[in-house]
Amino acid sequence: MRSKTSLLRDFFRRADMLLFTLCLAASIMGLVAISSATKTMGTASYIYVQLLALVIGIVLFFVLTVIDADIFADQWPLLLVAEFGLILVLLTPLGYKDDTGNRAWLRFLGIGIQPAEVIKVIYIILTAKHLAYLKEYRNLNSPLSIFQLLAHLGALFSLYMMISSDLGNALVFFVVFAVLVFAAGVKLYWFLFGGAAMAVAIPLAWNYVLSDNQKNRILLPYMQDQIDPSGFDLSWEPTRAKLALSAGRLWGTGLGQGTQTQSSALRSKHADYIFACIGEEMGMVGCIVVILLLTAIILRCVYVGLHCHSTFGMLVCFGVASMLAFQMINSVGMCTGLTPVIGLTLPFFSYGGSSLFTMFAAMGIVSGIRYRPKPVQFQSYSSVF
Repeated sequence: MRSKTSLLRDFFRRADMLLFTLCLAASIMGLVAISSATKTMGTASYIYVQLLALVIGIVLFFVLTVIDADIFADQWPLLLVAEFGLILVLLTPLGYKDDTGNRAWLRFLGIGIQPAEVIKVIYIILTAKHLAYLKEYRNLNSPLSIFQLLAHLGALFSLYMMISSDLGNALVFFVVFAVLVFAAGVKLYWFLFGGAAMAVAIPLAWNYVLSDNQKNRILLPYMQDQIDPSGFDLSWEPTRAKLALSAGRLWGTGLGQGTQTQSSALRSKHADYIFACIGEEMGMVGCIVVILLLTAIILRCVYVGLHCHSTFGMLVCFGVASMLAFQMINSVGMCTGLTPVIGLTLPFFSYGGSSLFTMFAAMGIVSGIRYRPKPVQFQSYSSVF
């Protein structure tokens, strides 16, 4: 019988400890930033919640490393029920609206959970499983296969938007879908058909689905003078975020010393605008560290996907990487005035317990894909990579 020491040594050798270290470093830096951003808010509960989520996330990372992701994927009917069930729960008394008017949270016993964070990971697993099955046992590019994939995406996106009005997380589903079908090998002509369909659907959604507030938020970075000429409405926080970034210069003003960060000018300074707070108090150097850490995590997910033994594992890794990349680009962009404010967290840095432990869970799944040994027929290629 192998000793416990050898088992532990084998675990740490096979698990993706580089990925874990990168995620832990990002989370600790996020905790420092959140602690400073909430310093004047009169409560330490934000730090306690984030710390608890970090502990839960670390446990999930290691647990999901040793559980084969295929086990979850094989239970796809249950995952499908969970995916749509989590959305429908928002209609119960547990669901509530935040200050943006989105009904995107569940609250019980004083704890708030955003179901979309869990749904995104479930959607990645389900779509990766479906694509791998179609690629290996069916015709991936047949009209029936494409219809099935689009039906899943369309039902999920429509139901989530109708109930929650949370456009930001709904867009993540689209980005993940586009990346996964491309990586799986869907032919270019289907993307051309999809582009034509979107050219028809977007004007309809703009006129009949999106609220005036959502439209204004989307257009604000590009038409601020027309939408908010006074600067005291929708553009107030984005303008404060840009002021915070410009005030930080190279090294920042120092923790607890940022004018915008330590005032009430930025209501979501610990969440949506955490990047701006980091920029003000840690400077350009802090911003570069944030971007480098997240880019390293994304590239590590891609690397694991490219070197794993299965189509399913590759697609899961690419799905997680695309989710992270989209959220990073949007979060940084909205603080710099380049993208709309659509309420997406900056992974590992923004305040949000459900976001943090779900991200660690997703990283645990990626680590688990690396943890699985390659089949014999692939081992001879190890030296190539």
